[in-house]
Amino acid sequence: MGRENERCEATCKPSAALHRIFGIPVLSALLMQPGCMSAISLKQAVQGYNTATTDILAEQLLANIVRVGQRQTAHFTGVTSIAATFNYTVNAGATPALTGDSGGMILPTFGGSASDNPTFSIVPIEGEDFSKRLLNPMDEGKLTLLLRQYTDIDLALRLMAGEVRIEEQGQERSHLNRPSHTAGYPLFRRIVLHLSSIQDRNHLYVEPLTFVREWTLPVESVTAEGFQALEHEYEVSYDANAKAYRLQKQEEGRLMITNYDPDALTNDERLRLNDVIEHNAPNEIAIDIRPGFPGGEFPIVGKFRLRSFMNVLAFVGRDLTDEPEYDVAPDPRTPPVRENPPHTLELMSSALPILDAEQTAYLNGRHYALKPDTGYPWNRAAFQLLTTLYQMTVVDLPRFNTPAITIAK
Repeated sequence: MGRENERCEATCKPSAALHRIFGIPVLSALLMQPGCMSAISLKQAVQGYNTATTDILAEQLLANIVRVGQRQTAHFTGVTSIAATFNYTVNAGATPALTGDSGGMILPTFGGSASDNPTFSIVPIEGEDFSKRLLNPMDEGKLTLLLRQYTDIDLALRLMAGEVRIEEQGQERSHLNRPSHTAGYPLFRRIVLHLSSIQDRNHLYVEPLTFVREWTLPVESVTAEGFQALEHEYEVSYDANAKAYRLQKQEEGRLMITNYDPDALTNDERLRLNDVIEHNAPNEIAIDIRPGFPGGEFPIVGKFRLRSFMNVLAFVGRDLTDEPEYDVAPDPRTPPVRENPPHTLELMSSALPILDAEQTAYLNGRHYALKPDTGYPWNRAAFQLLTTLYQMTVVDLPRFNTPAITIAK
C-alpha cells in the first residue's frame, strides 16, 4: 500500500488552482477513490468467479449424472485459469454554472469508472486423460483421505464401491452394489451399515498395516562400503552367535478395515495379514471384522472393490431410470444407526423449473435438482462427496498442448 500511495502522489498531485476550486477535503476524497474502487472490485470479482465456477461444476456433474443414467455420452470440461485485467479511472474538473445569476461561478465536476477484462481457459477432458482419470477404478488412497476427514463410511462406500466379496464357507462370493442384483445388493447395504455402526462407536480402524521385516546377512558377505549403505536404509545389529548382521526395516502395507487396532497385533500377525492381502488389486480394500470386538457379532471377512468415477455417475443416474434404489433394513445384529436412506444420492426431475433448489441442471427438456434434505443432511453430504471425488480424480488438468476454449469478455 505504501508504494501505491507514493505512485498516486507522484502522478495525481493536484495543482494550486484545483486546491482553490475544490478545497483539500474534496480533493483528498477524490484521490482515495482508485484504491477503494480497486479493493471493492477485486473482492467482488474473486467472489463472483468462485461462485460461477462452483455453480458450473455442480451443474456439469448433475447433467452428466443424467446423461450417463440415460446411457448417453458424458462430457467434462475444466476451467484451468482465469486472468482478469482491472481498469480504474477518476477524473475531476471545473465548469461555469449554466444559468441564473450564478453564471460566473465555477462548479466542480468529478467522476470515476471501473471495468474488468477477464479471460477464461476451458480444457475438455478427453483421450488418455479421460480414460485414466474417469474410467480407471479409484484406489484405496482416495478412500483413506476421505475417511480421515470424518466422512461417513457407509456414504463413502455406497458411492465408491461396486461390490463386496465375502468369504463364505471357504469360498469367495461377490455381492454387487446394484439394485438389480436382488441377492447381493441387500447384503452390501447391510454390511456398510454395520461398518457405520462400528464407526459411530469409534471402534472402526481404516489404516494401512505397518510391520517390521527382518533379514540376516553373513558378516563375510558385507564389505565396509556395503555396510555404510545398509545403515542408510536399515536398522543394523550384529549377532555374535550367528556371526551375521540382522537388518530391520519398518514398512507400510495395504489398507484394512477392522474393528480392532492392528497395532495391537504382534509383528508376525501383521506380516501374515499383509501377505494375504498384498496381492489385491489397487482398488480392493480388505475387511476383517472379528468376534470379540465391537461389531464382532456380525463377523465379516472379505474385500470391497472400488469402481471408477464414471461408474459412480452411472449408479446415481440409473436411480432415476431403470435401477432405482430401495429401502433395506439393517441386519438384526446391527445396533441402531443414525441414517439409512433408501437412495445414496437422490435427484428430482420435472418438466417445469424446480424452485428453491440448491443445485439444478436443465437437459433434454427437463429440469433436474438435488432433492432437499429433511433432518440429517445426507443428500447434501453425498453431493459434496461426489464433488470432492471429481476434484480428486481430475486434479491435474492439463494446461498446455490441449485443445482448449479461451473466452475473453
